[in-house]
Amino acid sequence: MKQVLEHIQQKKEAYSQLPFFEFVRNGDIDPMRRLAWAPYAAPFIMGFIDLNKYVFRSEPTEDPLQEILNRHTHEDDRHWRWFLEDLKKLGFDKPLSFNDSLEFLWGDETRYSRELTYHFCRFGLGASPVRKAIAIEAIEAAGNVQFSAAAIASKDLQALTDKQYKYFGDIHLSVETGRTFGPVSAEEYIENIQLTPEDREAAIEMVDVLFSVLTNWKNDLFIRAKAHPIDQLEPLPVCVR
Repeated sequence: MKQVLEHIQQKKEAYSQLPFFEFVRNGDIDPMRRLAWAPYAAPFIMGFIDLNKYVFRSEPTEDPLQEILNRHTHEDDRHWRWFLEDLKKLGFDKPLSFNDSLEFLWGDETRYSRELTYHFCRFGLGASPVRKAIAIEAIEAAGNVQFSAAAIASKDLQALTDKQYKYFGDIHLSVETGRTFGPVSAEEYIENIQLTPEDREAAIEMVDVLFSVLTNWKNDLFIRAKAHPIDQLEPLPVCVR
């Protein structure tokens, strides 16, 4: 398993260099613009509810690895609520008809967000706990990159609005440290799992596919963020101290 985890770290390093993250971290750009990709990420972020409940979790279980995964999915359950809170604070919680909402969530603008969800379903549904653990390691590694960048933009925006952004800020980042499964004992247990050469090759191929889809998603979000008409949102109040 250690070789697979090392491969995930290599992919994470390359992923962190994408133009999207340079854009989100760039303090010379309006912080609202740097977070304007948020609505387009909604299908995956909200889809993570189902990934946790129906794809990665399996209860009851007597498998020690699956029990570790179950605990992780329960700890992850509250994060989508932070996302909805932040969308409101960012000014994206605008009235839409039910039909317009459906067209947006299943339209071309959110295609890559949905595609990412489907790929995690593809690799996780009915999979062994080991395969699920590798998929979760990949998304958590990618998530750590995203939330590290978003926290920078969030901090800059908070200085203007005096609002705290839980999902995009330090609160979320503090629980997305890159350590996926909590206690060191759990991490060591996973690291010491022995894979056959065939299973290791399949796992590395899965990681490559997931990071390829993640990259497509971020490249698309970069385009959406730059093009989003943030001038149509409510003006940002300047915090006077």
